[in-house]
Amino acid sequence: MKKVNIILVGFGRVGKAFFQVVHEKTAFCQERYGLDLRLYSICEIDGALFSPDPLDASHILERFPSLSLMRENPYWKEGLHLRDLLSSIEPGVLVECTPSNIRSGEPGLNHLRQALDGGWHVVTASTGPLVVDFRGLREKAKEHGVKLKFSGATAAALPALDMALYSLAGAEVYRIEGILNGTTNYILTRMKEGMDYKQALEEAQSKGIAEPDPSLDVEGWDTASKILLITNAALDADFTLDDIKVEGITAIPTYLLVQGKEEGKALKLLGRFSKEEKTPLEVSLKVIERSHPLYGVNGADKGITFTTDTMHSVTVTGGKSDPRGAGAALLKDIINIYRKNL
Repeated sequence: MKKVNIILVGFGRVGKAFFQVVHEKTAFCQERYGLDLRLYSICEIDGALFSPDPLDASHILERFPSLSLMRENPYWKEGLHLRDLLSSIEPGVLVECTPSNIRSGEPGLNHLRQALDGGWHVVTASTGPLVVDFRGLREKAKEHGVKLKFSGATAAALPALDMALYSLAGAEVYRIEGILNGTTNYILTRMKEGMDYKQALEEAQSKGIAEPDPSLDVEGWDTASKILLITNAALDADFTLDDIKVEGITAIPTYLLVQGKEEGKALKLLGRFSKEEKTPLEVSLKVIERSHPLYGVNGADKGITFTTDTMHSVTVTGGKSDPRGAGAALLKDIINIYRKNL
């Protein structure tokens, strides 16, 4: 049985979902993969929950299910910093779930660098650090002989990154198209059904699909970050956000709305890469025909199509588009770090 020490940074929606999924899957991971997952700390900016023994997940979820309540836990250490935790526990996996800043990469960028320098594997759902310093973080992981996994940052439960890196191994990818944001896809689906933009957004927020501040989603930057990371990983490239033409859904031209509601057509926000275009990366609204492989991706679902030289067109759709789906993707990445065949 392989013991896997885990530090979780960030106990928001995704961090808590990951914690819950690991709790549910502990026995399964032991039996199926021979992995004994041991979470020792939940770290936040002002302190950390830390125990010399693995945390009792059932007790925490029952008695301290929110960050405010967690600070009342006797194991909560005010002012305890991540760098202290990394040096006091035998290296395992740092799971980073703090909110992303796609321009500075902080605070996650500093967390990832500290962990990699300390010999910790890193699994992250935060796009910001990877958008800002993708190449540097991958080189740092290689330098220290550890893994950097980020499928949760590219499309949550949709295995877009796994498809690019493993399923298409040996093929040259020359075009990618993806519906990579569940919030915008849900809004556009409901608008096709007759709602206006404001109504659809409010409904998405009431269902927990959209964030209270949905600007990164509806302005297209979340999709831009994801298509950037998938493209850089698939092609071993160094594109940045400055290389992407970005369009959102906050001001949809009337003619596109009309076309998108026609029979056999759909309006989608697509993240796109094409080797054949002068501007290879873009996020834009497109009216697609029924024959398009992403036509039937509706609601909060996501999907991605890779076009290659030898495998032609390959599409994957679905995946749970919520914090639990992202939490499950983080767990998948941990398992794949230790699986001998990957």
